[in-house]
Amino acid sequence: MAVLVRDRSFYRTLAALAVPIALKNLITLSVGLADNVMVGSLGDASLGGVYMANQLTNLLQTIVADVATATAILSTQYWGKRDVEPIKRIVGIGLKIAMVLGLAAFVMGFFFTETTLRLYTPEEAVIAEGMRYLPVISVGFLFFCATEMLVASMRCVESVRIGLILSISTFVINVGLNWVLIFGHLGAPAMGVRGAAVATLTARISEFVIISVYVRFIDKKLRMRLRDLFKRPGVLLRDYARYGLPVIAGGVIWGLNMNVQGAIIGHLGSEAAISAISVANTVFSILTVLVFGVSAAAAIIIGKTVGEGDVERVKLYAKTLQIIFLCMGAVSSALIFASRQVVGLIWSGLDAESIEMVKLFLLVLTVTGFGSSYQACTLTGIVRAGGATHFVFLNDTFWVWCVVIPSACIAAFVFHAHPAVVFALLKGDQIYKCAVAFIKTNRFKWIKPLTRENAAA
Repeated sequence: MAVLVRDRSFYRTLAALAVPIALKNLITLSVGLADNVMVGSLGDASLGGVYMANQLTNLLQTIVADVATATAILSTQYWGKRDVEPIKRIVGIGLKIAMVLGLAAFVMGFFFTETTLRLYTPEEAVIAEGMRYLPVISVGFLFFCATEMLVASMRCVESVRIGLILSISTFVINVGLNWVLIFGHLGAPAMGVRGAAVATLTARISEFVIISVYVRFIDKKLRMRLRDLFKRPGVLLRDYARYGLPVIAGGVIWGLNMNVQGAIIGHLGSEAAISAISVANTVFSILTVLVFGVSAAAAIIIGKTVGEGDVERVKLYAKTLQIIFLCMGAVSSALIFASRQVVGLIWSGLDAESIEMVKLFLLVLTVTGFGSSYQACTLTGIVRAGGATHFVFLNDTFWVWCVVIPSACIAAFVFHAHPAVVFALLKGDQIYKCAVAFIKTNRFKWIKPLTRENAAA
């Protein structure tokens, strides 16, 4: 059997989906980079405060992203059958879940700000800066959740360019307001980290308005109306619970994992470690944006093809995509390694200790990033998208809570290991899971049609 797709239309479709998604993610990450650099110029405490405050944001974003993924796994298979009515009801289920999560995060960030920050770090200077940032961005959580679900609804039907448009608008608004409000340009007061929070909130509201107008008046595929989101889901609710909840639970597990990782680093007693991990993660996210964009595009193609019922074509696509992920992972790792030479120039506001720690963290990510590019993309872009949602959840749960977190805690708090060693243990599962991903994917038992006839009846 062939291992590479010969049909050029596959690669054209993959690129047409992946490039807008990757550019959207790149622009979104560029906003984070601009925040990171501008706030970093204020010093380690300010950068650490924003990083720790954003642990709650990251937790919400991770879980909501998986709510969107759960929605997409079912919806793309119906899109393969060109049955749009069930898609509207599935999106309605996901939107309600996301809004509940956004409300919970808002309450934590706005009303229990200090308590939330102390979960992550005991550093008083870092907490003080975080308290100026977190309550403001918390107001935008509900807008963010609604936006993500509406963008997901468009992605399910292969309309990915609106996400890129949103990201461009967010970049212009957020970065422009950052420059004005953080440093006090154009006659505005110099608000520091609070100015960065106001800029982020303004961008969140703006992107919600844009996507709402697009879905209501411009989209011609779903033609979704507000009333569609509140129709009774019927049997689709049972399907969402069966196949979607494992994905959402996986998001909760992964989000908590990232929060616990942040707390472990935050309790090492080093402002330098906190600011360094913020920088290293930002660099990693930017330099791997294309491979994860391809993964998101792969999920759309795999889900749609499973819905069409062409099993042999699904298998061929899976083999080709694995090779693509490996090649892109090698390139990404090389870029991460090369970035160690320029971080000191970009983040000039950080002290020498922080810069050296960033370089060590990036060295770790050079190795683990290659694993991420293969296993994470394969398991989520192929296996999970094909219908095996329970497997990915169980796999992540085992490695995170039975291996990664225990080993990192022992290293940090028993042996008092260097932060770079702790960081390497926190990222080790990205290598461990490669063997699991390879075996699972190439057995092809993950191909599971999830659609029903007359599902919206």
